[in-house]
Amino acid sequence: MGIVGTMTSDQLQFFNSQGYLVIESFSSSEEVEALRKRMDQLLDGFDCSSSASIFSTKNQQRTSDDYFYESADKISFFFEEYNLMLLFVALHDHDPIFKNVSCSDKMSGLLLSLGYKRPVIIQSMYIFKQPGIGGEVVPHQDNSFLYTDPPSCTGLWLALEDATIVNGCLWAIPGSHKDGLVRRFIRDDKGVHFDNPSPSYDQKDFVSIEVKAGSLVLIHGDLIHQRIRRNVDPEPLYGDLN
Repeated sequence: MGIVGTMTSDQLQFFNSQGYLVIESFSSSEEVEALRKRMDQLLDGFDCSSSASIFSTKNQQRTSDDYFYESADKISFFFEEYNLMLLFVALHDHDPIFKNVSCSDKMSGLLLSLGYKRPVIIQSMYIFKQPGIGGEVVPHQDNSFLYTDPPSCTGLWLALEDATIVNGCLWAIPGSHKDGLVRRFIRDDKGVHFDNPSPSYDQKDFVSIEVKAGSLVLIHGDLIHQRIRRNVDPEPLYGDLN
């Protein structure tokens, strides 16, 4: 028997209406621990004095370089602003433990429910979200960066520890995906840039998406979402697989 869709009609209705969906206990505690331990091993082998570059959602033109462009088909390390480190882009291709999760039947079942026939993983990243430090992820749409015609991007965000408003959970404007794509991130002979200025958003329109470790958040490619950095005392690392 082949892989079948696993989302209920209520889940599909909520996702189509709100632009996101939380699936609790998607990954077991054993799966979460295996991913965290594997990341510890990868970090042990990382030379922080190497040529890793800075990744920013505010001004990527300033920080883009050859290291960034060449990261698409390998495991690469980047620093966020204020020295917060993240690792991306091709964990799903080059690490067997991350590949097992990214390419599992559970993942395929979700995507089949959303109407995908031959889903393809474009990128994967593991982000450290220490509270109180690190660059904020400003309001954006994933389709701005992963543009296809017609639009086809869906984000899968797996929490590896509890994600709260204190340590950097997701925030989103429910239903904003219905308004379509606001702007595109373009690379041309002028370099990398957006085709339109950044819109302004009322923070009152955002809702927090707090989740427990092992929960998966589905994100429509046109959903306006962000991560807010809170000014609190430092706590242990919090990670997510995106």
